[in-house]
Amino acid sequence: MEQVMQYIAANKERYLSELKDFLSIPSVSSQSSHNADTQRCAQWVADHMRSIGMNNVKVMPTPGHPVVYSEWLGAPGAPTVLFYGHYDVQPVDPLNLWDSPPFEMSIRGEKIFARGSADDKGQVFIHFKGIEALMKRNGRLPVNVKMLIEGEEEVGSANLDDFVKANKELLKADLVLISDSSMFAKGVPSICYALRGLSYLEIEVAGPNRDLHSGSFGGSVHNPIQALSEMIASLHDKNGRITIPGFYKTVRPLSKAERDAFRKLPFKEKAYAKELGVKELYGEKGFSSLERVWARPTLECNGIWGGYTGEGAKTVLPSKAFAKISCRLVPDQTSGAVAKLVEKHLKKIAPKTVDVKVTFLHGGEAAITPIDSAGVKAAVAALEKGFGKKPLYQREGGSIPIVVQFKKLLGLDTVLLGFGLPDENAHSPNEFLNIDNFYGGIRTSVHFFTELPSYWGKKAVRK
Repeated sequence: MEQVMQYIAANKERYLSELKDFLSIPSVSSQSSHNADTQRCAQWVADHMRSIGMNNVKVMPTPGHPVVYSEWLGAPGAPTVLFYGHYDVQPVDPLNLWDSPPFEMSIRGEKIFARGSADDKGQVFIHFKGIEALMKRNGRLPVNVKMLIEGEEEVGSANLDDFVKANKELLKADLVLISDSSMFAKGVPSICYALRGLSYLEIEVAGPNRDLHSGSFGGSVHNPIQALSEMIASLHDKNGRITIPGFYKTVRPLSKAERDAFRKLPFKEKAYAKELGVKELYGEKGFSSLERVWARPTLECNGIWGGYTGEGAKTVLPSKAFAKISCRLVPDQTSGAVAKLVEKHLKKIAPKTVDVKVTFLHGGEAAITPIDSAGVKAAVAALEKGFGKKPLYQREGGSIPIVVQFKKLLGLDTVLLGFGLPDENAHSPNEFLNIDNFYGGIRTSVHFFTELPSYWGKKAVRK
C-alpha cells in the first residue's frame, strides 16, 4: 500500500493533465449539436479504461448516446463491484457567467473549474486513477470490477433501463459503487446511505362549466381556487404533520444510532435559516431539520394556478384551478400506494360544490443501504484512510433513480461514495471540484477496493 500511495503522489501533475483532456470534450448530451463530441468522449473513456488495465472494453450503442463497459475479473473468490458513472454533462448557459471557459480546465486556489469537474467526469476519473495505481504497483486488483459509464444521465437515462435489462448477465455483481454526490461539507468526509423517493401528482378542481363574471356570479358559486386552497391547507396540521390517513403507516423509523449520527454533523439550524433567508424553520414537530429533510416523508405544493394572472385586472371567477403536489418518500413507502392515498383523501375532503381529478404523473422509490452492510463499512474505512479523519453518516433528501433501478433490475445495493461539495455549482456556471477532494478521492478509491474483501467475508460472489 505504501508503494501505491507513493505512485499516486508521484503522478499528481499527470493526473491533472489527463483530467484536463477529459474535461475539454463538450459532451453535452441534451444538445444534438454536440452528438459527435459525446461519441468522442465515449471513445476517450474506452481508451482510458484500456490504458489503466481494464479488459473487455466496449463502446456499446443505445438508441441514444453509447454506454462504455469494461471489466477486470482476476480476483477469484473476491466480491465484484459494479462501478457506475456518466461522461455526459449539462449545458453551459449562461456562458457570460463563467469566470473561465467551461471546457478549459482552470485551477484557481483549491478548486478545479470546468463543466463536468464534479458532475460527474471528475469523480469517475478519481476511480480510474485509483484502479491505475493498484494495477501499476500490484499488477492486479483486490476485487473484481465492472465499469458502466453512460452518456445520458443528464437527460434522464432514457435508454439505461433497457440496456441493463438486456445485459443482466454481463452486469452481474455483488454491489454497486457510485461517486456522483457530495460530502456533507468541506473537510467533513461523509457517507450517504439513503435517498428519498417521490410521488408526483397533479390536481384539477372544476367548478362552473365556464369562467364567470365575478360581479354577476360571485357569492353564488364556490370558486375552484378557493376550494383547492382550502383542501391543500388542510393537508398539514398545526404540528406540520400530514393529515392523510395511512400516510405514515409504512414509514421506517430512524434508529437511535442514525439520529445520534446526524447530531454529530456540523449543522446549525439558525445558520441554515439565515442562509435561506427565512425568519424561522418549519416542519414536522419532534424532528430536527436534517431528520425531516433526509428521513421523513413530506407533501409539498409545487405550483398552483387558475383564473387570470396576466397584466392588469380581469374580474373572473375561474372554471378550474390546478396544483402540482410532490411527496418525498422514505423506506418503506411506495410511490403508487402513496399516490392512491392522496387521491382518495382529496376526493373525500372535496366540497360537493366542485369535482376533483387527481393524476399520478411519475414516481420513484426510496433507496437505503444499511449502515452496517459490508459495502458501507468498507467505504467508511476507506474514507478515514483517504482523508485522515473518521467520516460521518448522512442521507440525501433527493432521489437518484438509477440507484432504485439497480436494486430493482439487478438486486444490488449501492454504496454512494461522493467527493463533491454542496456548493460545487453542479449544473451552474463555475462548476468545480475541490482539489483536496480529488486527491483524497483517489486515495479513498484505492482503500475501498482494498478494504472490501475483508468486510465482505465469505459471502457468495458473482462475476
